[in-house]
Amino acid sequence: MKRLFGVLLATLLAGPAHAADPIKMVVPFAAGGPVDAMARLLANEMQQPLGATIIVDDRGGAGGVIGTELVARAPADGRTLLVGSQGSHVISALLRDDLRYDPVKSFAPIAMVGHVPMLLVVSPDSPAADFKTLLALARTKKLTYGSAGPGTVMNIAGELINSGAHVRITHVPYRGVALALPDLIAGRLDLLPADPPVLLPLVAAKKLRPIAVFGTERLAALPDVPTTVELGYPDMVMENWYGLLAPAGLPPDVARKLEFAAITAIKSAAVQEHMKKGEISGTLNSSEFAARIAKDVAYWRPMLPKLGITAQGEALPAAAPAR
Repeated sequence: MKRLFGVLLATLLAGPAHAADPIKMVVPFAAGGPVDAMARLLANEMQQPLGATIIVDDRGGAGGVIGTELVARAPADGRTLLVGSQGSHVISALLRDDLRYDPVKSFAPIAMVGHVPMLLVVSPDSPAADFKTLLALARTKKLTYGSAGPGTVMNIAGELINSGAHVRITHVPYRGVALALPDLIAGRLDLLPADPPVLLPLVAAKKLRPIAVFGTERLAALPDVPTTVELGYPDMVMENWYGLLAPAGLPPDVARKLEFAAITAIKSAAVQEHMKKGEISGTLNSSEFAARIAKDVAYWRPMLPKLGITAQGEALPAAAPAR
């Protein structure tokens, strides 16, 4: 009886302690970037429907692979989540031969918040008044572009410029876009392709000059800024997405609860306002998000070798234009 009482007491004590444990939401980039900003909004809005505290844990490095692997190896109990992007979850994974997880099989997609085309910006003091001038400069002097690390969508966008326009702009990787912005504004970095949510406020404040949108449609906030397709580069298209994932093997009831909380959070006024300001659209549920990831993996697996991009983030000298 004493032994049984001890077991029951231990169970009662352990139960509430576990229930009070916070949920960890991992961001595979440095703090201050667009993925981090989205994660903090989601964490705040998901706490009430989940009835739990959510803490954001920034684990930048290796183009998002370090933080992504951390979640892939976590228990599938719904207490460790990942806010990933196309760059961190798809492209960085496909570039590495030593990857210890599968971008499709190792995760349970919860919901995709939305997608957005990349925006190319320069310093207001840059001599590049437009994309044509920028390419002319790149053919006469050494220019640099920044990214949040090798394998990120920023890196791919930069190499799409090199490949599609047949120029050689040098890649300068940072641990996050927030760390690259001061160098760009100060003129130590020549150009930066990045997500509109983090760039548009700086463009509005005249601290950055927009040059082009990596897509087929102009941004509503920047109606005078042309798309790369308009400029005559149909293959120079790059967008990012933000999505919530968990380790594979989630119990169905936990997966449903997380999906409900995520969709509820995305529909909240705070997240909707952020999405509208950042021109993010196209929310997907768990099954639609899973299909999107599989589609992106199938597209980028053969495309990256054509671009010649390596795990170090540099295109090979003989990189061919994207097809």
